[in-house]
Amino acid sequence: MRLSFQELQEKCVTQAKALWLRWRASALGQKVAALPWWHRWPTRREWLRVLVALPVLFVLYVLLLIPFTPSISDLRKAKLEQPAQIMSADGKLIGEFKRSNRQWVPLEQISPSVVKALVATEDHRFYKHHGMDFTRTLGSVVHTAMGNPQGGSTITQQLARNLYPTEIGRARNINRKLKEAITAFKIEALYTKDEILETYLNTVPFLYNAYGIEMAARTYFDKPAAKLTVLESATLVGMLKGNAYYNPVINPERAISRRNTVLSQMVKRGELKDDEFERLKKRPMRLDFERQEEPVGMAPHFAQQLRKWLITWADKNDYNIYTDGLVVRTTIDSRLQNWAQQSVNRQMRTLQNIASTNWSHRDGWSAENDLVLQLVRETPTYRKLVQTGGLSAEDALKKLLADKAFMKDLRDDKTRVQAGFLAMDPRNSAVLAWVGSRDYAQDAFDHVAQARRQPGSTFKPFVYGAALQKGAQPEDTRKDEEVEIKLPGGEIWRPTDAVDPTGVPMTLTDALAYSKNTVTAEVMQEVGVDRVIKLARALGVRQSPLEAVPSLALGSSPVTLLEMVNAYGSIANSGRYTPPQLVTRIENADGQVLAEFSPPKPDEAWDEEHNYKLLEMMRAVIDKGTGRAIRKQYGIRADVAGKTGTTQGNADGWFILMHPQIVVGAWAGFNDSRITLKSDQWGQGSRSALPMVGDFMSRALHSPLLNAKASFAEPNTRHWWSDLVDRLRDKVQQWGSDDSDSSAPAHEGQHQAPAATPHAPGTAPASPEGNDSDITESTPALPASPAQQPDSGAPASGADSSPGLAPAEPQPAAPARTPAPASWSDVGTPLPPAAPLNTPPDTP
Repeated sequence: MRLSFQELQEKCVTQAKALWLRWRASALGQKVAALPWWHRWPTRREWLRVLVALPVLFVLYVLLLIPFTPSISDLRKAKLEQPAQIMSADGKLIGEFKRSNRQWVPLEQISPSVVKALVATEDHRFYKHHGMDFTRTLGSVVHTAMGNPQGGSTITQQLARNLYPTEIGRARNINRKLKEAITAFKIEALYTKDEILETYLNTVPFLYNAYGIEMAARTYFDKPAAKLTVLESATLVGMLKGNAYYNPVINPERAISRRNTVLSQMVKRGELKDDEFERLKKRPMRLDFERQEEPVGMAPHFAQQLRKWLITWADKNDYNIYTDGLVVRTTIDSRLQNWAQQSVNRQMRTLQNIASTNWSHRDGWSAENDLVLQLVRETPTYRKLVQTGGLSAEDALKKLLADKAFMKDLRDDKTRVQAGFLAMDPRNSAVLAWVGSRDYAQDAFDHVAQARRQPGSTFKPFVYGAALQKGAQPEDTRKDEEVEIKLPGGEIWRPTDAVDPTGVPMTLTDALAYSKNTVTAEVMQEVGVDRVIKLARALGVRQSPLEAVPSLALGSSPVTLLEMVNAYGSIANSGRYTPPQLVTRIENADGQVLAEFSPPKPDEAWDEEHNYKLLEMMRAVIDKGTGRAIRKQYGIRADVAGKTGTTQGNADGWFILMHPQIVVGAWAGFNDSRITLKSDQWGQGSRSALPMVGDFMSRALHSPLLNAKASFAEPNTRHWWSDLVDRLRDKVQQWGSDDSDSSAPAHEGQHQAPAATPHAPGTAPASPEGNDSDITESTPALPASPAQQPDSGAPASGADSSPGLAPAEPQPAAPARTPAPASWSDVGTPLPPAAPLNTPPDTP
């Protein structure tokens, strides 16, 4: 309701009196009232001084605000905004760090009707003012005071606010308006009117991740901005008053009304004829809506990890990753990255078919399955029905179970198989390929650096490595028998394997090759958990917490794939640890090198001879153990070593393979660890994760990128006294041995070819077929502490923050993942109690 002039005058007087009384009652007002001159009417000279002082103070205040507004160089950067380019090691563009999903187009490639509609509606005196329209500003003040609020910002002022929301702000106060006006004057002084219009139309947001007129035209009308009609132009310009309120997708009636308002403004300013307006305003809203997805590049998870580090580097060195045209040279190889993604995609299709088939059975996804009921109760939809829908818990559950569309969407989401894949160069820890999930657009959660999952048997090499440190030898034997481990409190833990014990002695090499839980747990007791944790930390597991409990030997403490591949890389690099490297150098847009990064000096994690012995033990995993499909199925004859891993209930499948020039690791599973493939055959790491690595390595080794004949470096142990010691040792062995021709292990420096016949009874599960499926890996027990969450825990001391790797931070949990029940094991292994072993605490 509009006020009359008299009512407006009375309202202003009343408000002025209230402000006056409030000021007089304040502490400052009382001090001013106490001044001698206050009790008399000011003289003409004093009035003149006040009138002169007010504009002077205002000008001084404006001058003080100028340093707090964007500088001329900032304005030039905004106009010539160049996002950082992420380049692969082989010179391919693999991504850009854009501020928003925007495609810049010059003004001549924008339909003239867009410009006419914009100027007629938003700022019809645009070509006459120099940043501020004082007539419109004064008019907006009067209209607002009369109860009819109106905006007074020009296109240039709106551009200033859009370009610099942080520096100018959005608050409704005089301070913000002054900053906005100052910036607008700077823009007008620096650019032409056409340049201002071009910049404005390319930076304004239009919802649905569309920034700029080009992306808006493609989103709402599936055409370029150059081909927009008058009606389409009026629709998009009309959205500028309120994107959400005038959204043509969900509010078409409002959008049509606003569109017609824009058309009427074009008539008023002489840009549209009356008869044309009468014809156009009757047209319905015709959209061709298609959300525009922002390009993610070939290595999106790698790029997101890199972005965190690069922002920190840029802030320290006074650069902007969105505007300064930085060129970041990374360690990623585009060919290896493509092969990694293809290998992941191929295996994910296979595993998804298995998961979908198994979960479609009546004993899978049905109302009789307690897990399915629990998953429904955990959904936001269920909670909303119970909390605000007025339904009881039982009625809400029944309603959702009967909703076929809801249940199908939930099943598709929960039973979607996921993967993580990482390849590194062990010589310098350069990341060569990084696949964080099967589809970044569908699941941006990174299963390489974010997800912490139980590593299963891939953790066992650290146990055997600790044993080597303590003096054990790979050929030492332990009887394949049941093991009882006494724990504090008198309780007994009896770990078991997938196959019954044979009672025959087994070498430590074979125990690792065939992934024996009983032997591994026994070795852990001999060496102590502290020594195992210390070795794992030294080799590269430096972020995730490791619980000092018996089941740690079997991989119960969750870790990331990045840590495990990095640790295996240390083993492949003669026991020397280097933190992951993502960046080699950074250049400016002109090619000038701004910074170069080289790997730091490696840390000597442990003795080189012990490391080589462990490496030989891990060769046996590939030659005759759980990872022999690498040779049998994928025909890889190179010098490689590695380890498979499978966790409780086949929830996680792991495989890591080492080559002198590359270390490759893969994980397969579900975001929710309670969901499994429901297949003991396909749930094994040798069937779920190994194919991704095998497919990738077979390609890489047949390419010029790797030397298929490379061998792991042997430790240099020869000294001037070595020959004498060897001769003395031979004499002692001849004197003290009755069976001098008994079989002995091969020399450390000789890599043995895969065995042609099954191993002796008691050391390897035999199979008449001799195929790669005859060895069933023993899955470990769950974590001894039920409170241990897969993605929880603070980073361990000594955590790395190296060039190209973002600083460690608390990891977000994977979507809707909950630990499985901790009361049973799929191989019948009772879990140890939560009490830790009687060993010293972990030391960094």
